[in-house]
Amino acid sequence: MAHNHSHGADGGDGRLLLAIAVNFGLTVVQVVAGIMSGSLALIADALHNFSDAASLVVALVARKIARRPASGAMSFGYGRAEPIAALINYTTLVVLSIYLASEAVGRLFNPEPVEGWTVVIVAFVAFAIDAATAALTFAMSKNNMNIRAAFLHNVADAIGSIAVIVAGTLILVFGWQLADPLITLGISFYILWLALKEMGGVIRLLMLGSPPELDPSAVVGALKSIPGIADVHHAHLWQMQEHDPAFDAHLAIDAGRWGDADSIKEAAKGVLAEKFAIAHTTLELECATHACLEPATFGHG
Repeated sequence: MAHNHSHGADGGDGRLLLAIAVNFGLTVVQVVAGIMSGSLALIADALHNFSDAASLVVALVARKIARRPASGAMSFGYGRAEPIAALINYTTLVVLSIYLASEAVGRLFNPEPVEGWTVVIVAFVAFAIDAATAALTFAMSKNNMNIRAAFLHNVADAIGSIAVIVAGTLILVFGWQLADPLITLGISFYILWLALKEMGGVIRLLMLGSPPELDPSAVVGALKSIPGIADVHHAHLWQMQEHDPAFDAHLAIDAGRWGDADSIKEAAKGVLAEKFAIAHTTLELECATHACLEPATFGHG
């Protein structure tokens, strides 16, 4: 099950390092500007920016760990370091959104004056940097849930920066100080929705769930249709890594066809590979007359 995780390793790592440096620098600027202007929305955006930088660090470390080869101690390799990193990043987004929401609610009841110009100027700079950082990781995020989690951090922050610009503008034009905590509340709800929306797929992979794009019953049905296979049971369909579906099962061979068992097994492997892109398979063969008693189709029930 070892898998090549290079994916343009050197170039990708360089883009991540650049994105990390830029985000850490922006975080410092936003915190200072937020304190000077009294803007909670700007400080909230800075905290989210810091989480962006941290998420990129986690993604980079996981990316490097995932390249380690399989060994006796880790026979499946280290590919799951990346979904674990993705789960860490989505969890930090959930925690961050809850914290921001609580701070915003406090400001609604105890509003504080906000200096609009500082908010707008710094938020414009933040948006430009967030957009550039997202661009650095966009291509890498398409096929990698680890990088996608970090990328979504940046997308959420870019949208958060737009919201901060709106808040600063409302304060400048209308003097509406409540715009700052209200928009902060909106940012927090958006971050929460984004994290929970993506978290399910990562948890599914870590819980050894079947790949969402494959129907387990269809896989078993395709195997049962192969001449010589009487039954398929004790089946497991899962993905050890994001793009590596795996399958194991017991195949009950028709009575009188045991001499064809090897060719039937090869036919089964061919169906799994060609119809479902499942390359990693473990198939145990049984004679139908001596097969497992009342077995479950899936699992070991």
